[in-house]
Amino acid sequence: MKRILEKYPLFGLGDWNAFFALFLDNIVNIVILSTILIGGFGFPADIVYNRMIPGTALGVFVGDIMYSIMAIRLALKTGRKDITAMPLGLDTPSTIGVAVTILGPSFLVFQGKYDVHTAALYAWYTGMGVMIWMSIVKAITSFLGSSIQRIIPTASLLGSLAGVGIVWLAANHFIDVMNMPVVGLISLGLVIFTLVAGYQLPSKFPGAAAGVLMGTVLFYLFAWMDIFGARAHVISELSVNISWPMVYPEAFSQFFGTSLDYLAVGVPFGLLTIIGGINVTEGARLAGDSYKTRDILLTEAVATFIAGIFGGVSQTTPYIGHSAYKKMGARAGYTLLTGILIGIGGYMGWLGMLVQLIPKAAVAPILIFIGFEIMVLAYAMTPTRHAMAINFALLPSILNFGYIKVKILLEHVLRVQDQLGQMAKDSSPAMKAAIAGLIPLGVQAEYPFLEALGQGYVLTAMVWGAVVAFLIDGRIKSSVAVLFAAGVMSFFGVIHSSTPSGEIYLPWKLTPEITIPYDFAVAYISLGGFIYFASFFSQKNSHADSV
Repeated sequence: MKRILEKYPLFGLGDWNAFFALFLDNIVNIVILSTILIGGFGFPADIVYNRMIPGTALGVFVGDIMYSIMAIRLALKTGRKDITAMPLGLDTPSTIGVAVTILGPSFLVFQGKYDVHTAALYAWYTGMGVMIWMSIVKAITSFLGSSIQRIIPTASLLGSLAGVGIVWLAANHFIDVMNMPVVGLISLGLVIFTLVAGYQLPSKFPGAAAGVLMGTVLFYLFAWMDIFGARAHVISELSVNISWPMVYPEAFSQFFGTSLDYLAVGVPFGLLTIIGGINVTEGARLAGDSYKTRDILLTEAVATFIAGIFGGVSQTTPYIGHSAYKKMGARAGYTLLTGILIGIGGYMGWLGMLVQLIPKAAVAPILIFIGFEIMVLAYAMTPTRHAMAINFALLPSILNFGYIKVKILLEHVLRVQDQLGQMAKDSSPAMKAAIAGLIPLGVQAEYPFLEALGQGYVLTAMVWGAVVAFLIDGRIKSSVAVLFAAGVMSFFGVIHSSTPSGEIYLPWKLTPEITIPYDFAVAYISLGGFIYFASFFSQKNSHADSV
């Protein structure tokens, strides 16, 4: 070991700055996960802090240690002392995506069958199952990454994520900001001042950390002074648990169970990290560090698999920004230290405790910024001619957002309606009519379509983004193939599922009055056929993309 350190010192001055940036990035992602699940969907805090976070942190530990070893090997092979390890951490888009499209919705579904704690456990098992599936897909596609990158339009992938960002991060968490505006708006203003407007704080203090720190300090100051209602939001009892890494067989119990219903959502997130990993590895090569792409991708697949079987619910990915860490003068020490502290912190309980102490109003501005940043990147990294494809890819997320909000309200009204109906069995016709009229007929008629449009929305967004992008590029056969595939997927509920749980089904086994699978399948296939035959009699306007 001594000889290795002589040839390649692990730590340089730049590693400490790089460590702070990478460590904070992972902490923010864990805060995001906890905030969405506990604050957004009402998950029991102990399951998030004591079950999900330790396994999720273990994935970061494994991935960063493996990337550190790869940097050491490359340094010894090349004889260079300036090799920078690839940064790895929790993938922000899929952390958000898994929380709002898999864990949250499955929790709501299970709540209709079990008590809250049991429902959360089954949702957690489902999330672990999806993680294992994603790791398998990532391992397989790591050998095909370049081909996938060529096949799937950027607008299709990034457009679907932009939709998640604009509604579930920006819009949804602006509510948290305004719920405690004196804390939230000041924190948001600091985030805009630094991260959006580009003003540099003294000592180059990171803007994201400054926003969270300022909001947290104000929150506890106001709680101590008992003003602005802050004291009511202070956690009276912290949930801290020290545990040892352990495999959860429950993950495998849902591997062929409910997790299959969410593969259409989970797989695209796995593919996105594969494509991102290819880009990041190429960027590292241009910066002077030539890692093998397949090794980088397989490492993140292994880290994701280990996280999944140990209770994790967020996949790891190589981070964009290798060149920035290299400019700092970082070597392998920063990834080594990040992995160790995140991993140990997850199981010793202090990582979960740290997340609990940060108020929602302080972290919500970061979520809003990330939501908008994802949207900006989608347009910036996509050819200008495909901007309209991104617009179409945004729609399914907006519809899903509306569906979830209506679903929560409507289910409450239905319960009240049922209770009133039971209490008023012998009431007058006028009273019965009033009870029946709690939900307008228009809402009752539109709700099944809103439900279907909101189900499988990430994949639906990819479908529409791809169809429009292919048409803009004149790739008629590709767009028709996607529409035909969408027809098949909608027929079996992979997208536009007609069930509240969003599950896959055989449509002929549904009740006869449910015709949505047939309607949507025929519509998609008919549109594909129409476009195909219309292409023989039409000429593409070369200026169409600028109109």
